[in-house]
Amino acid sequence: MSLPNILTIARIALIPVFALVYWLVDTAYWLAAVLFALAAFTDWLDGYLARRLGQTTPFGAFLDPVADKLIVVTALVLLIGAHASLWLTIPGVVIVGREIVVSALREWMAEMNRRGVVAVSWIAQVKTALQMVAIVILLYNAPNWEPWVVVGTVLLYAAALITIWSMVSYLRAAWPALKDGLAAQGQP
Repeated sequence: MSLPNILTIARIALIPVFALVYWLVDTAYWLAAVLFALAAFTDWLDGYLARRLGQTTPFGAFLDPVADKLIVVTALVLLIGAHASLWLTIPGVVIVGREIVVSALREWMAEMNRRGVVAVSWIAQVKTALQMVAIVILLYNAPNWEPWVVVGTVLLYAAALITIWSMVSYLRAAWPALKDGLAAQGQP
């Protein structure tokens, strides 16, 4: 078990702790934000260490994006529930929907032995950074419309727009392979 994989597993193990802190400790939004920020940092750190130490593994390549999606979706669900706001629900649904589509697309491409076609792009990295910052800001602040909540919401919308852009980029890159796959199955 490599250090990057241990960090990824630790990030997954942190999810229920983070969720319970946010949900049960009304006065400790800052603690939930710190736990999420720690998870976001380990997302960057495990990838950096895997490349730097030459410890990239198929297991790590599979588990890292799963851990990322789990913590982000958990945070978005908690925020949408706590804020009870359509303004947070819209970008939250866009981000979660994109994650489902891109995960399914990656799975399909792997089945066709074309996994590299939908490799992580720079725009997806920008999206991830924006959504992580937005979520930390929103977690840190109580569910009301103080200036920082507005800033976090605007950043979440920016992340959602970039999310759509990155999804379209992935779909365009994968389109020839998708067409080939459909043709092989007798679809028009």
